[in-house]
Amino acid sequence: MCFSAEASFVGGVVISAIGILAVKKVKNPSQKIFALIPLVFAFQQFAEGFVWLSLRYQEYETVQKISTYIFLTMAEVLWPTMIPLSVLLMEKNDGRRKLLRILLVLGILLSAYYAFCLLTFDVNPQISGFHIQYLNDFPEQLRMPAFYLYVIVSISPLFVSSIKRTHMLGILMFLSCLVTVIFFTQYLTSVWCFFAALISGVILWILSDINKKFSIHAIRKTGKTRKTGQAG
Repeated sequence: MCFSAEASFVGGVVISAIGILAVKKVKNPSQKIFALIPLVFAFQQFAEGFVWLSLRYQEYETVQKISTYIFLTMAEVLWPTMIPLSVLLMEKNDGRRKLLRILLVLGILLSAYYAFCLLTFDVNPQISGFHIQYLNDFPEQLRMPAFYLYVIVSISPLFVSSIKRTHMLGILMFLSCLVTVIFFTQYLTSVWCFFAALISGVILWILSDINKKFSIHAIRKTGKTRKTGQAG
């Protein structure tokens, strides 16, 4: 998390609890990746907690490098692919699925770009105030286009989805991005991931609603089947 090591670890524990509940809510294999999002965010926050600790003590440089690359791999490589994929797997509308496939392809390309950058260029985290700033040598001319594409592939799938409550998650993600860009520009990666981790708790609410509607539909379908059988 973006304020301290302690906040990162506490946040990771809380989000882990939410993530476990979300996974337990899964009723259909298509929901698994979506349900795992809070747990992945929790692991990401634990990684940044170790970044905080290692930056305070120079003798832990190896820990700092490992935890930094774990955090950034999840933040920049994993999310552009995982979010559109998780929404696509739950989508039943053919037209929306086509659009989600396009977003997934764009996400995979962006993930590949960031993976290349992490393998090729230096990344140096530093504590600045109450935040961690990840300084890097990524191509300057591609920095903003990559960011805009990141926003598109990580937020727009939530609006494309026919599952209405994902729209609320999309709104919260967009607002958190806007706040981060305006007030925490230099610490974008760390701060937006902090907001997104907290917001990911909404996934538990979304899954609860989906499965509640599924149960009601199943009960009604069973009732109709019984009536048909009795009539026959």
